[in-house]
Parts: sequence; C-alpha cells; structure tokens
Amino acid sequence: MTNDRLTNPLTDAEVAKLREQFPILGRKGRDGKPIVYLDSSATSQKPSRVIEAEAEFYRKHNAAVNRGTHMLGDESTGAFDMARETVANFIGARPEEVVWTKNATEALNLIAYSMSNASSGMGGKEAERFRVGPGDKIVATRAEHHANLLPWQELAARTGAEFAFLDLEPDGRIDLDTLDVIDERVKLVAFTHVSNVTGAISPVDEIVAAARKVGALIVLDTCQSSAHLPINVEELGVDFAVFSSHKMLGPTGVGALWARYELLEAMPPVLVGGSVIANVTMEKGIYLPPPAKFEAGSQPVAQAVGWAEALNFLSEVGMDRLAAYEERITRALIDVVSSVDGVKIIGPANADNRLGVVAFTVDGIHPHDVGQYLDSESVAVRVGHHCAIPLHRFFGVRSSNRASASLTTTLDEVHRFGEALAHVRGFFGGM
Repeated sequence: MTNDRLTNPLTDAEVAKLREQFPILGRKGRDGKPIVYLDSSATSQKPSRVIEAEAEFYRKHNAAVNRGTHMLGDESTGAFDMARETVANFIGARPEEVVWTKNATEALNLIAYSMSNASSGMGGKEAERFRVGPGDKIVATRAEHHANLLPWQELAARTGAEFAFLDLEPDGRIDLDTLDVIDERVKLVAFTHVSNVTGAISPVDEIVAAARKVGALIVLDTCQSSAHLPINVEELGVDFAVFSSHKMLGPTGVGALWARYELLEAMPPVLVGGSVIANVTMEKGIYLPPPAKFEAGSQPVAQAVGWAEALNFLSEVGMDRLAAYEERITRALIDVVSSVDGVKIIGPANADNRLGVVAFTVDGIHPHDVGQYLDSESVAVRVGHHCAIPLHRFFGVRSSNRASASLTTTLDEVHRFGEALAHVRGFFGGM
C-alpha cells in the first residue's frame, strides 16, 4: 500500500468499538492478561453477528436447498442465494460467477482438476483452452502458499507440461526480471495477491500484462488480501480468483472460486453426483450451467450465510478505511520487530506495498520456542513454515514466527508484542 490510502482511516475509538463485537477478544491468556491475537493470517476472529447468523440459520431456517417446496426449503434456498449474491457484490462480480467450495485450496484444485479432465478429452471443443500437455508450461511464483503451488506442480506432472516459476528479489518481492518465463508456451499463470510470509503485495498489473500477451489463463490467490484491501475482480484483470471465508471474519468450511462466466461454461466438471445435473440416462449425464455444475452434493449453507454476514460487516466498516488503518498498524509492527536486537524480518523491511504480515526469526532460538514464550505473555503468533517451505528456503531458514494484524489490532497490542519479543533472547540465555 502507498500513502494515498492514509485518507480517512478508522480511528482508535472506532476500532475500540469494533473490538467489542468480537467476544473472543475478551479472553485472558496464560498470564491473565487479555490475549493479543496476532495470527489473523492463519484464521480471523469472528464478530458476534457472524456467529449469530450461522446459529440463527440452524435455529429457524435449516433445510436442504434447491430441493423442497415447503416453507423451510424456500427460506433456506433464499438465504443460500442471497449469500452468493453478497459474496459477488463484495468482489465486484456476478452471482453466477461464484462457485461455492469448502475453502480456497479446494477452489484451486477445482481449476487444476478441471484442466486435467479437459486434457484427457472431456468437454469437447469448448474445453480446448484448458488442455495442457507436453510442450506447454504452467507458471507460479516462489512466493506461493503450498495451496497455490502443489496443484500446479501436480497438474504438470499428470499432463507432461513443464512447471516454471517467477523468482524473488532479495527482500522477497516478485522479481519482474524473471517475467520472461511467461512465454508463448504458457497456458496458465498462478500467483498470490499478497504473500502469507513476507506480506508483499504482488505486482498484479505487470504479471497480468505478461500473461495476457501470451494468452495464458490467470489465477489469483486472494486469501491474504481479501480481508484487508478492497477487491474488484474485474479491475484486477484476472480470469480466476479464490477466496476463503475463515480469513474474512467468516466461518470455517466454506470458500469460493470466482471465474469469468464464459470460462466456467467451458470447463469440465470435477466432482459429480447430486445437484449438478439437468438430466441423466444410464449412458451419460447432462450438466447444469455454472455455478451449479461445480457444486455437487450438500453445500455449506449455514457457513455461507455466516460468511455473507461477515462481508456485510466488512462493507459497513469500509474496506478503504480499514486498509488505511491497517497500514498504520503495519508500520508499527515493522518498527517494533526491527528495533529488537537479534531479530530479523523475513520480507520487506518497510511498509510500502505490503500488508501487516510480518514474519521474523530470532537469532539462536527456534521459532517454536519463541512462540511458546510469547504465548506465556498472552501474545499469539504463528510458528512454523506457514505452508511456504520454498519461500523460507529462499531466505535460508526452515521456519519462522509470524505476527499478522487485522482490523481489531491496536497500537497497544503491537507494543505489548514488542515488549514480549524484546525479552525472548534474555529468557533463553541469548543475551
């Protein structure tokens, strides 16, 4: 992000009022102090209205969707359809372009396996642009979460295509000098909007332009951006984008794939069974149009309803104002981590074009030990490789700690984190 987002950020008083709506933030940690939750990149906390929306659906409206003609069935189907419309509106899309999945990982695999099916002959002439094989290339980046890396590696292995990647600058940003791997043989380019380790915002415009020049499909992973930045899929210029409810103040167990409708029409289905067919004979099935074609079986209806309420909450807060406030928190996080001797940030050392995801290592101390000490001070951070081993290997480490902010993170919490971090090496005899 840049300084032009600093117009009209949320105020500290507004954030304090927002925090009152998150019941878990009242929990006390191991030392009896309120928990400082700095693990929103792993999963976000939920406001009461989201928790209540999911429970209220089960209490009053629970029924199978798109099946019955009774009152509860009508109410359930209506709530389900409204949730899809809410997700679509939040990302600047049409409802028929939003496919429910159980998470963003499933959404990415849905694309990859649909391309596998197309490559084996499914879908006829319409599916031609999804076919890959020997001589073709699939491109990702070294900055990817495993969920946006392994599906493409496996697709290449199944089809005989070459897998290639954009590499990184020393601070972990995508190196635009490696865009030349996107050549005429590339069929698909997949990349993250924001790294879940470095917090760096990817150069979307440049990558999209390179992919468009060669006619490649473009997949964007928004898991680390969609709860922190305004998202409009049309303006981003990609073909596919994946979303995860539980990182957007919503329930676990539901996510979404967005794709341009003409692509969904041409893609072969992946999971098949109930709810996806227009007609079936003993010889073959005729599938419904998208998005139903990709939504086999029972769907996460209550979770979708809860997610919609989370997006309503975020919309009322205002994504521009939220992003501006979080930029302030990002700068504070970087400042406190940078100020501690023996602590090294993994990723850009300034807040320009990055979000409040700050991974770091502490000299001579294993990240798990660091995490346990911080937990003893009621500070919750992530430990491990964050499902991004190649990115950690690029920095010469196996794992790290990660502090990640959200709209409820306060400067006081950042300072508590900094104070605890400053005592880690002393506690373990490193100072």
